[in-house]
Amino acid sequence: MSLWIINGNVWNEASGSLESKHIRVENGKIEAIVDGGTTPDTGGAQVIDAQGKLVSPGFIDMHVHLRDPGFEYKEDIATGTRSAAKGGFTTIACMPNTRPVTDTPETVKYITDKAEQVGIVKVLPYAAITKNELGRELTDFAALKEAGAIGFTDDGVGVQNAQMMKNAMALAKSMDMPIIAHCEDDSLVEGAWASEGEFSRKHGLKGIPNESEAIHVGRDVLLAEATGVHYHVCHVSTEQSVRLIRLAKQIGVRVTAEVCPHHLLLSDEDIPGLDDANWKMNPPLRTPRDVQAVIEALEDGTIDMVVTDHAPHSAEEKARGVQLAPFGIVGFETAFPLLYTKFVQTGQWTLGFLLQRMTADPARVFRLPTGRLTQGAPADLTIVDLNSERTVDPSTFASKSNNTPFGGWKLSGWPVATIVDGVVVWSE
Repeated sequence: MSLWIINGNVWNEASGSLESKHIRVENGKIEAIVDGGTTPDTGGAQVIDAQGKLVSPGFIDMHVHLRDPGFEYKEDIATGTRSAAKGGFTTIACMPNTRPVTDTPETVKYITDKAEQVGIVKVLPYAAITKNELGRELTDFAALKEAGAIGFTDDGVGVQNAQMMKNAMALAKSMDMPIIAHCEDDSLVEGAWASEGEFSRKHGLKGIPNESEAIHVGRDVLLAEATGVHYHVCHVSTEQSVRLIRLAKQIGVRVTAEVCPHHLLLSDEDIPGLDDANWKMNPPLRTPRDVQAVIEALEDGTIDMVVTDHAPHSAEEKARGVQLAPFGIVGFETAFPLLYTKFVQTGQWTLGFLLQRMTADPARVFRLPTGRLTQGAPADLTIVDLNSERTVDPSTFASKSNNTPFGGWKLSGWPVATIVDGVVVWSE
């Protein structure tokens, strides 16, 4: 199947600017990228006229929750991948805190098979480090890898036992697989939902201290140094974690890290009150100092990539109030517009920097063939209207859930088409 995307604007890193290009796709691969000043022979091919819009490598999200199996009332693989495609994502990696937990080859195969049948973007499953994510017994890493798992994580809970984590890292290292860690010391967070900061003090709440995250980061960095494993830190949110990851990288520990848009854009001081559980997420929104630290860490490469931690919940669950509602917000459909509007339009980042942290860098860290706009690469592409300004309307989300604190925000830079292996899977 032939496809031409004509009159697109492509970011040129060398010149630091957008350049007009035509892109030819054959059999799911990028066949050629030619100068926009030429008139290509598009005979017999499907043609998309990008009309000067941005054409980017497809966005990659290495931390998402599809809730399937077990929580399909919140999201499933069909709706989750549709929501991802609407946000411009062509590859997503789903977390194993499903029901049953993704801790057996059968559950991994269920996800990969269903993604092939009803999913419209590429779905890469993680498997659990421990059985049922209980932290007591390692899963069968070899069988899970064979079934298609791309790494091991107990996301949603931290592995509390250091010996268990060290054993997991040693086993993963022997198989050349990464350990992806949700860093949280349970003894410091029990009964709390907001960060230890201005908001919790003002409302008389028990706060979640920054150390609850950083203690595990520090422990795990030492264990990663001892075992040589690729250790990846989930949703970094604190200045202390940043400091530890930066030091670890400086001394050669094989550590990588990610950050979510909400931790780059919001602090605990933005939470409007105790009535709206759409501001409840884990890690919680931290202090303005922490926000500045994670921004600087993303900018200097201490943090490698942006992820959404897309975490859908039903309206009924989120209506239970902040104390009882589950942690998490959806993220696919607002991620790029949020970061483009906040950081690129204001001149703090170049467009190329944002694209790199959402495409090439996650591909590099997890050794994926995607994330590049080069001849021979998979034709996973996102077309974005950088000039389109819209108001975030959660009722229009393709996700089953609309739990977001960003409703009503005016944003620019909205994806308008998503292409996976040369096939248009979503388009306005």
